[in-house]
Amino acid sequence: MMPESRSAKFLDLIRRSDRGRLKVYLGYGPGVGKTYQMLQVARRLKQEGIDIVVGLVETHGRKETEQLIGELEVLPRRRVEYHGITVEEFDVDACLARKPQVAVVDELAHSNVPGSRNQKRYEDVQELLAAGIHVITAMNVQHLESLYNTVEGLVGVKVRERVPDSVLAEADQVVNIDVSPEDLQERLHAGKIYPKERIATSLENFFQTGNLEHLRELALRELASQIDFRRRERPEAAAPSGNDQIMVCLSSRGPSSARLLRYGSRLAGRLNRNWYAVYVQTPSEEPTRIDATTQRLLADTLTLANQLGATVFTFKGVDIPETILRFAKEYRVGQVVIGKPHPIPWWKRLFLGRQSVAEQLIYKAQNVSVIVVDAEAQEMLATDLPAAPTSDSASNSLGQIVDPKRKPSLRELLTENHIVILNDAPTRDQVLKSLMESISSDHPELNVEAVLKGLTEREAQGSTFLNEGVALPHAKIQGLLQPLAALAVTPAGVIDAPVERPVEAVFLLLSPADAPTSHLQILGTAARLLQKRELRGKLSAVESKAEAHQLILASIKER
Repeated sequence: MMPESRSAKFLDLIRRSDRGRLKVYLGYGPGVGKTYQMLQVARRLKQEGIDIVVGLVETHGRKETEQLIGELEVLPRRRVEYHGITVEEFDVDACLARKPQVAVVDELAHSNVPGSRNQKRYEDVQELLAAGIHVITAMNVQHLESLYNTVEGLVGVKVRERVPDSVLAEADQVVNIDVSPEDLQERLHAGKIYPKERIATSLENFFQTGNLEHLRELALRELASQIDFRRRERPEAAAPSGNDQIMVCLSSRGPSSARLLRYGSRLAGRLNRNWYAVYVQTPSEEPTRIDATTQRLLADTLTLANQLGATVFTFKGVDIPETILRFAKEYRVGQVVIGKPHPIPWWKRLFLGRQSVAEQLIYKAQNVSVIVVDAEAQEMLATDLPAAPTSDSASNSLGQIVDPKRKPSLRELLTENHIVILNDAPTRDQVLKSLMESISSDHPELNVEAVLKGLTEREAQGSTFLNEGVALPHAKIQGLLQPLAALAVTPAGVIDAPVERPVEAVFLLLSPADAPTSHLQILGTAARLLQKRELRGKLSAVESKAEAHQLILASIKER
C-alpha cells in the first residue's frame, strides 16, 4: 500500500494549485499494481472531500481491481465504430465538461482510434491539465520514447505505443510501483494478470525472468534519474560549473538519427544535464537545394529530438567539424555524440586525404569527449553510459562565476515590464528591438545598439528561431553583472523566421560573459517551459502583459 505521506503530498498540491497537476504511477510490466494503487489513492482523495472521477480505468477483468472502483464516479466511455468494430475510448470532452478536481486516466501511452480528437492519450491528459484538472495516470517504463531501441534489444519487443520523455519529466510526482520478478510471475500463475489460456505463452515470452529483471532495472534507473533531476531543479541546488552539456550531431539523411537521439536522451538523463540536437546546414543543404524527401526526414528527426527533450538547433557552416566545435564551445558542451561513419575507401584516404567528420572531431576537439555510437549494430544500455562527473573533476575554463551555488530564477528574471505582446507579425529585427527596449527601460546603462549587433551576428551563425514555435535569441555581454531576460508573445508568428511552424514566443537572454553556467541553466529552463504546447496556446490569447506574466508564473514549477 502506498505510504500516507505520498497521498497527503499530492492532496496538498491539488489544494494549492491553479493549474492541473500530474501524478504518474510507473511500472515495469503488466500486473505490478499500478491501477490498483491509483484506485486506492482515488478512494482516499474522495474521503478527503476531493471531487474525483474515473475517466478511464482498464481492470483487465481483475476482480480485486474492479472492486476498488466501488462508489467512485465513472465517466461513460466514448464509443467509436472503426472497421466494423466498436471501440471504447476515454471521452476527453465529457471530462472537460464535467470538470472534476481530479481525473483518473489509465494507460498514458495508449493510441486513440484514428479520427479521435487527439492521436495519443497523453495529449488528452495534457488538455485536462491545461484546463486546470489534476490527473492521476499510469504507464510502463518500456513505453518511454528514448527506451524504444533499448527495450527492443533487451526483450526483443518493438513497443508501438510510446510517450515522449518530456511528458514524464513534466510530471509533478512519479511513483514507482515495484514487485520482484518472482512475485510477478506468481501473480501470473494465479491468474491475476491474464486469463489461463495466456499464462503459458506469456511465461515463455515477455514474462521470462531475464526480461523482467532488465525492465525492472530500467524502471528503477528512470525513477532515480527523475529524483536527481528534480533535486537539481531546486533553486538551492549547487550548479555544476564545467563543460558538461550533451550534444547530438544530426545529418539530413542519417539512417540512425532516431537511435542517436534516444542514446543522447538517456545519456543526458543519466548525467542530469541539458542536451542539444544540432544539425549543421551546409550551403549544399539549403532548403531550396534539398529534395522534399530529405526535408521531410530532417523535419521528422528534429521533431523526435524535441519530443525527447532536446533543445534543437540548426547551425550554418561550411566546415562541419569546425561548426560543431564552435557550437560546443559556445554552449559549454562536454560530450559530443555522433554516429559511426561509413568506411572511406583506402585510396581516398591515401591520395585525397579524406577523413570522416567523426575522425576530424576527435583530432581537433579540446576539452570535449567525442562519443562515436555504432547505432546500427548495438544498443548502449543505461549501464554502459559514462558516469556522472563529480564536482572535483568539473572545471571552469573562465576561472570565475557570479554565484556557483545559486541557480538564477526565471521567475525573478521575467518581470511584467520585460514582457511584450506583438499581435501583428513582426520581423526578427523588430522582435529583438522591442525586447531590448523593454530591458533597457530598467537598465539604461546597456548599449542597446551594441547588444543588437551581437544578437544579429549570433543569428547569422545559426538561427535560434526553432521549428517548434519558439525562439531563444541570446548573447553573453562583457561587463554585465547579472542575467537579463525578456519575453515577446507573437501569436501571428515572425515574418522572416526560417521555420515552417509560426514562432509564438521569443525569449531573449543576456548573460554575464563570465557566468556561462547560469546562462545555460536559464536557457534550458526557458526552452523546456516554452515548448509546452498548452502554455503557448494560452499566451497567444492573452490581452495584457499582466495576464501573460501570471501565466508564466503559474507554469514555472516549484520543485
